[in-house]
Amino acid sequence: MSECNHDCSSCSSNCADREPGSFLEKPHPDSSVKKVIGVVSGKGGVGKSMVTDLLAVAFSRKGYHCGILDADITGPSIPKAFGITEKAMGNATTIFPVKSKTNIDIMSINLLLENETDPVIWRGPVIAGTVKQFWTDVLWENVDYLFVDMPPGTGDVPLTVFQSLPLDGIVVVTTPQDLVSLIVSKAVKMAEMMNIPVLGIVENMSYALCPDCGEHISVFGESHVKEIADQYGLIVLSQLPINPELTRAVDHGNIEDFSFDYMDDAVKIIENLEVS
Repeated sequence: MSECNHDCSSCSSNCADREPGSFLEKPHPDSSVKKVIGVVSGKGGVGKSMVTDLLAVAFSRKGYHCGILDADITGPSIPKAFGITEKAMGNATTIFPVKSKTNIDIMSINLLLENETDPVIWRGPVIAGTVKQFWTDVLWENVDYLFVDMPPGTGDVPLTVFQSLPLDGIVVVTTPQDLVSLIVSKAVKMAEMMNIPVLGIVENMSYALCPDCGEHISVFGESHVKEIADQYGLIVLSQLPINPELTRAVDHGNIEDFSFDYMDDAVKIIENLEVS
């Protein structure tokens, strides 16, 4: 009998502890993760990584032990926001995530590359396999909330995450542009097809705050996120402004030092949701 590689989709064995039709991967034997939250979008460039960063920092400030699994293998940006330059370590059986200065566990392909600017020129199956390994081989120790920063769209890697990780729910990220309906529709419909709860919507780049009068300026047009949320029976978790100070904090790896309250309502809503 061949050794189990935890890839049920390619296995002919009839394992007793395996649900029919389930592709869920087992986590590292010593991992303990209470909730797994995916951060998704139907298109790129809307700020999923930024939202992932802010959610992890906001939950961490509430006393939760958080982790970030950077599933955007070809466009990783999480370590940069946290100012992490050290490499992840491991042994024959385990990869250890790198801890940020406020104790957030982070795993990203950039923590394994020799140079963070090296491109990842891999085909879909290899990228999908790497994402699985970030769940099966990484030791996520006593994590209350693990946030998964997903690549855009509905292709190989998002599908791998939806099928292989035990997602308790997803947060959909969008912008105020006219494409909002299309963006949200794709993400919501994929989640419905995969039986994953949608916890709510975060609208990024919602407005700019005038430094003189404090007026909200709709740079990308009037927001329709509440209408779209009502259409799908969803909650608007947050509407994030365009803030140069936030951008500067991310660029300099100081996201954990940035003072914000954008995610306060999102934290309250997510932590009180009964997700299974």
